[in-house]
Amino acid sequence: MAGFIAVNMTENIQIPATAADSWPSRTVNFALGCALIGILMATIYSGVLAKLVTDWWQIPDFSHGFLVPIFSAYLVWRKRMVLLETRVSPSWGGVVVVAIGLAVLFLGVYGAEMFLSRVSLVILLAGLVLCFGGQQFLKELRFALLVLLLAIPIPAILFSQITFPLQLLASKLASALLPLFGVPVLREGNVIQLPSMTLEVAEACSGIRSLMSLFTLSVFFGYFAEKSFSRRAVLALASIPIAIAANAVRIFGTGLCVQYWNPDKAQGFFHEFSGWVMFLVSLGCLFIVHRAMCFLPGNRRRA
Repeated sequence: MAGFIAVNMTENIQIPATAADSWPSRTVNFALGCALIGILMATIYSGVLAKLVTDWWQIPDFSHGFLVPIFSAYLVWRKRMVLLETRVSPSWGGVVVVAIGLAVLFLGVYGAEMFLSRVSLVILLAGLVLCFGGQQFLKELRFALLVLLLAIPIPAILFSQITFPLQLLASKLASALLPLFGVPVLREGNVIQLPSMTLEVAEACSGIRSLMSLFTLSVFFGYFAEKSFSRRAVLALASIPIAIAANAVRIFGTGLCVQYWNPDKAQGFFHEFSGWVMFLVSLGCLFIVHRAMCFLPGNRRRA
């Protein structure tokens, strides 16, 4: 009887070897698959990524790109528990998306268009998520993938189409404010003629740098500060007029410094320092917009 009980208990607690070994083997296979895909992507996109990092480092207008992958990785890490509970349902539609991403990469490389080559990486990542994880996985990670687009510099032809109108707008606003403080102004395009010297609102002073950086930070801030997509969108869009106004005020301050203080200092330390000050002021204005949205009827009802 004792022997029968011992054997019976042993049989009850015994686990089939195939079931016990399935989880480690699946984990190893998954890790090997991810490593293989990562090596292939690194090989294909090595030149594209190297040039992208170089642009972040050398072009101040796109230096915010270093923060974007870190933020995207944080978004994935924050969703880790949700992803673990999400059902994995691989989809063949992901193969189609991967093929589209590779086709866009081909067009970008052989068409000498770096923007397409970089966008193809985001398309390829979305396709891989859809292929191996399914639609629900892609839905959970869509914001983390879309955020990566903020790290991609806009095409040069579009960049020039944006910067010149910004130069004209900033010079118009500054020229309208300076006479209010007793400074006579003659404006020709983006050139402001003052009594003591001529100010030219160059491409670097168009405000595109602060505009892109502030827009990126507004997306980050909106993700943590707001739960509604519409309010996040309002916060991101509010960064555009804030950045434009801040740059106009910066040029206006430079004109006052030229007229009433020292032209050399206006183009030296003051010019650089005022850029940082106005960017901090822009962040403050963005926070004020967020606080103002908290007093809207919808927020008060939820409170």
